[in-house]
Amino acid sequence: MSLPQEFHDIAKRVNNWGRWGADDEIGTLNLITDEVVRAAAAGIRTGRRIPLALPLQQDGVQTGMIPGRVNPLHTMVAINHEIFGPGTVATSDDAVTMGLQAATHWDGLTHVSHSGRLYNNRPADSVTAHGGATSLGIEKATPIVSRGVLLDVARAHGTDRLPGGHAVTPEDLDAAEELAGTKVRAGDIVLVRTGQIQHYLAGDRQAYAFPSPGLSLRTPEWFHARDVAAVANDTLTFEIFPPEIENLWMPVHALDLVEMGMLQGQNWNLEELSRACAAAGRSAFLLSAMAEPFVGGTGTPVAPVAIL
Repeated sequence: MSLPQEFHDIAKRVNNWGRWGADDEIGTLNLITDEVVRAAAAGIRTGRRIPLALPLQQDGVQTGMIPGRVNPLHTMVAINHEIFGPGTVATSDDAVTMGLQAATHWDGLTHVSHSGRLYNNRPADSVTAHGGATSLGIEKATPIVSRGVLLDVARAHGTDRLPGGHAVTPEDLDAAEELAGTKVRAGDIVLVRTGQIQHYLAGDRQAYAFPSPGLSLRTPEWFHARDVAAVANDTLTFEIFPPEIENLWMPVHALDLVEMGMLQGQNWNLEELSRACAAAGRSAFLLSAMAEPFVGGTGTPVAPVAIL
C-alpha cells in the first residue's frame, strides 16, 4: 500500500527539514538547550534514581518477527586467564552479539525512510551495507539529558494496562498531561506508559508483541506542537500494532524519524516509575538516556535513569 494523502498532509505539518540548517544531523535534540537542562536539574527533589531499562539477556523481548534483530547473546572469551604468564593477575573478558534495537533502545534517524528520503532530505541510500548510516548515524546524537515527563495513559484511563489494539490519541495525551499536573514544554522527553510491558515482565513475549497498544497516526502533530525533544514508550512496536489503517505499516516511525527528526524509544520499563510518580504526586524528573555512540548505527541500546 502506498502512503495515503492523510500521511502526506500530516508530514507537511510536522516537517522540520531545514529548521536547524541544511547540515543538521540531530533533529529535535537541538531543543535540549543548556537552559532546559539547568531547569530540569533544578527540579530534582529526592535524588531517587529509577532505572527504566530491561535486562540485556538472551531471553529478551525479540521473538524472531524481525530477521536479524537478535536478543543479546553473551559469550565468555576469557576466564581467569593469566595473560602475562603463570602467577600474574588473571582476567575474564566477555563479548555480546545483539541487535542494537533488540532491547530498551533509541531508534536513530536512519532507522526508517520513506519515498527514498531520510530526515533533512538526506537520501535513503546513504545507509550502506559496509558503512551503515553514513550520515545521521546514532553517534551524532548529542548528550540526551533533559526534563522527562511521564504521560501515564493507562492510569488516565483508570486501568493498569491498556488493551491490545488501543490507539493512543492526542486526546489520551491531553488526559495524561492533565493527570501529570504539568505541561509538556519545549525540550522535554516524553515517556508514554501503556502498561503493555507487563506481559513481557510476566514471561509472555508473544502477548507483549501482538496485539499492542501504541501511538496513533495523529500523535506526531501533538509532539511537534509542543517541541518535544524525544519520545519513548513501553511497547515493542512504539505505534499501535496491527496498524490503525489496514496495511499502512510504521507511519508513526516515518513521521517522527524522517519528517520531524525526533528520536523514539521502545521497550522502556515504566512500571516502577509509574508507581513512584503516583506516590509522589508528580510526573516530571531529570532523565538521563545517553545514546551509545555506535558509528553508523541506526539505533542504540540505552539504559535510561529517571531522577526524582
